[in-house]
Amino acid sequence: MRATVNQDTCISCGMCIDICPDIFSYNSEGKSSAIDDDIPETEIDSAQEAADACPVDAIELS
Repeated sequence: MRATVNQDTCISCGMCIDICPDIFSYNSEGKSSAIDDDIPETEIDSAQEAADACPVDAIELS
């Protein structure tokens, strides 16, 4: 499973980073971005929680 953040939709609220900092971080434009690798098994629930908490639904898990 991988995570992607729609950069046009992200409002930089930081909720995903607060919930799942091992997967999400701010990029050079101040928006959230996800790691380029597969999400580790131990972080899948946390990544899903972060996606569910995104107020603009900018995070996609696939």
